[in-house]
Amino acid sequence: MKKNLFEMGADFSDEWSSDNKEKPKKKINTEVKEPEKHQLHFAKEKRRGKVVTIVKPFYLSSNDLKALLKTLKKKLGTGGTVKDDMLEFQGEIQENLKMQLEKLKYRFK
Repeated sequence: MKKNLFEMGADFSDEWSSDNKEKPKKKINTEVKEPEKHQLHFAKEKRRGKVVTIVKPFYLSSNDLKALLKTLKKKLGTGGTVKDDMLEFQGEIQENLKMQLEKLKYRFK
């Protein structure tokens, strides 16, 4: 088995590591806001020829965000997922999504 040439004779302190597989820790958003204090905005992306509607940023706990996603998916009849502090939905459903979120008292920019 080959040894890593970078480590030959090197003295690493606690701050250094030659393992490039470690990913840096993401900043975790711990701030939770009421729906009325959110300033959401939409983004649209095309992935593999299909449109994905993205709504962000949400300031909710992960459990609350998953519950919101489940509710919206049922009402809109579409698929979706949670990524970091945003919700992604399959299809171009911006108008219906905005209407459903406004019923839940979320605000937009």
